[in-house]
Amino acid sequence: MPIFEYQCKGCGCQFESLVFGQETPACPDCQSTKVCKLMSACGFVSKSAGGQTVSSSASSSCSGCKASSCSSCGH
Repeated sequence: MPIFEYQCKGCGCQFESLVFGQETPACPDCQSTKVCKLMSACGFVSKSAGGQTVSSSASSSCSGCKASSCSSCGH
């Protein structure tokens, strides 16, 4: 059951909602169901066996290939 970020088309409120199936959440401020889903960045920290940080967030990229995580350059 994922948590999604939404913005209300009526009042502009941005909020998060736990969504089950194809539910459409209601705005917590004005109760409108006219909302649009926003893109969210996923952040995480991954440690290698030696304890080094492998990647700190989806928005950070390695300087070699501009990917956030890849096996070709080891980042």
